[in-house]
Amino acid sequence: MRARSCGIGANAGFGALAVLALLGAVGCGSASPAATPAKPGTIAVVAAENEYGNVAAQIGGRYVTVTSIESNPNTDPHTYEVSPRVARSVSAAQLVIQNGVGYDDFMTKIESASGNSTRQVIDVQHLLGLPDSTPNPHLWYSPTTMPKVADTVASDLASVQPAHGAYFKANAAKFISSLNPWLHAIAQFKTRDPDTPVATTEPVADTMLEAAGTNNLTPFQFQADIMNGVDPAPQDVALQTRLFTQHEVKVFVYNQQVTDALTQTFIAAASKAHIPIVGVYETMPTPGHDYQSWMLAEINALRNAVDDGVSTVKL
Repeated sequence: MRARSCGIGANAGFGALAVLALLGAVGCGSASPAATPAKPGTIAVVAAENEYGNVAAQIGGRYVTVTSIESNPNTDPHTYEVSPRVARSVSAAQLVIQNGVGYDDFMTKIESASGNSTRQVIDVQHLLGLPDSTPNPHLWYSPTTMPKVADTVASDLASVQPAHGAYFKANAAKFISSLNPWLHAIAQFKTRDPDTPVATTEPVADTMLEAAGTNNLTPFQFQADIMNGVDPAPQDVALQTRLFTQHEVKVFVYNQQVTDALTQTFIAAASKAHIPIVGVYETMPTPGHDYQSWMLAEINALRNAVDDGVSTVKL
């Protein structure tokens, strides 16, 4: 997905020092986050994306120290600098959580190059049993994803610190229950506004839109082209434009973190047609949100757009 791995060529034959040197030479746009030093007695957790890191922190509580690699909602998550600091964090982690589906391949390369026989890895793609050909990598927008992640995090943390297994299990159950307002809002939208026609730029929130019963009129090939940095076909651009000029959709959902000249033309067309706009994110907006409040804010923004004509460009 738009060179997320930044062209890193690490493999299992490299030692940790070689990986650090290699990663330090690769600059991809925006700075990597500072690693959080693990507090004595806590489990070191590294999450490729901060939405997974947030869930791990809620479940692990006082017994974990979590570092999230991609954590800035104000930058394009597809371009950043993979630094030696990131490699060191992953190398030292006792639990790693990554999305998979090609979204964060850099994690697998770092893991392969920094041997750690005791490190546990949760690859969400594999956890969900999804093939490598899965077309939409934004797995965290599906209502069924995080409950499975939460239970697995609790189990893996318990294997590291068995004495706190009941604590982790209780926190996972609490987290899963806390998703109910989001799930209720999705079900309510589907009942009140079935088959709502929408347009999108990328398939970022497509699984949530599908769960809410919307009718996404933007061809998936167009969405995939935008996601992968490929110029979409002229006929798809014309179709997308017509969705606005002919008022064929009730809301325009776009990736707030990744915009270009083409996206801006669609934003302008939607605005001119008085079609409300909703910005969605790949990286959890912080500060101010945990995973639950973020997902609830996104579905509420969709509801406000359809029911009241209100745009929510930024959370």
